[in-house]
Amino acid sequence: MPIRFNRNFSFHYEKPEDVEPGIRRVVARNPKDYTWVGTNTYVVGRRRVAILDPGPDTAEHVSAVLAAVDGRDVIGIFLTHSHRDHAPAARPLARATRAPVFGFGAIDPALAALTEEDVDVETVPDIRLEDGAVLEVDQGIVLTAVHTPGHFPNHLCYAVTIHNGKEASHDGQEASRRLLFTGDHVMGWSTTVIVPPLGNLEHYLDSLVRLLAQPARHYLPSHGPAIADGPRYVRALLAHRHMRERQIVSCLARGIHRPEAIVAAIYEGLTPRLERAAAGSVRAHLAYLEMRGMIDAEGRLTCTPAEIDTSWPHTAIEAVMEEG
Repeated sequence: MPIRFNRNFSFHYEKPEDVEPGIRRVVARNPKDYTWVGTNTYVVGRRRVAILDPGPDTAEHVSAVLAAVDGRDVIGIFLTHSHRDHAPAARPLARATRAPVFGFGAIDPALAALTEEDVDVETVPDIRLEDGAVLEVDQGIVLTAVHTPGHFPNHLCYAVTIHNGKEASHDGQEASRRLLFTGDHVMGWSTTVIVPPLGNLEHYLDSLVRLLAQPARHYLPSHGPAIADGPRYVRALLAHRHMRERQIVSCLARGIHRPEAIVAAIYEGLTPRLERAAAGSVRAHLAYLEMRGMIDAEGRLTCTPAEIDTSWPHTAIEAVMEEG
């Protein structure tokens, strides 16, 4: 079954909009084929706030995010990862708010030089967040860092719990609201691009499985609309990657080995930039197949397509989606 994307997204560029109680979103005016309409920056909190995914460093966006802050104390600026559509505004926002920048860590410029991706090596976190780090944003609002490499080595998602200050009532109102800010790791409008060497499919899939252990169902990504049933969508993403592996293995079995040729065989309607991104994702799949011993370094199959299909490690998780 094809994955169902949601591209129904109502927003206004560079205008603070309340999307949840205690959460404002600002959509940056940086539309491109890989950012879609632009980057979502979130301001989380009531009296004190955290800025999640600061976005691009443009005067318009920085001003809009500060308008969303509305003079409140900022406890920190939290990076999801070091792509240029996500991190650079941290620097001017930190200067304006005197708040520290949090993140998993910077990217080594030598490593960034190995890729054509738009990597921000200048934005370095003041405070390193380890996986599982917990911070109180505001009274009753708690943030937990979740390390999710795969799209990018230093990618973090943020699990946020907003306590309502009362027990769940018989009218169905919950005592707390659990949300997951998923950065680029899970997006409802599209799949996530994984481009080696900084992108790694094995890590990406493992990180998807880790997100299923989070109690939140409602996901807020860094591009596009919210995802109402995040766990079900994550299972759909796993199934989608399984489908792509089958398509790639079929190409290899027919003697099609070049990533660009595989892209031409299995993708449709891509812009030139997205064709390059798709070729990167194909290379990530090939590296994952080689790591599992399913192909050799030249892309030749070392076992049958049926045996490769059986070796896919996430079939049981996908089956839960089918049963649901």
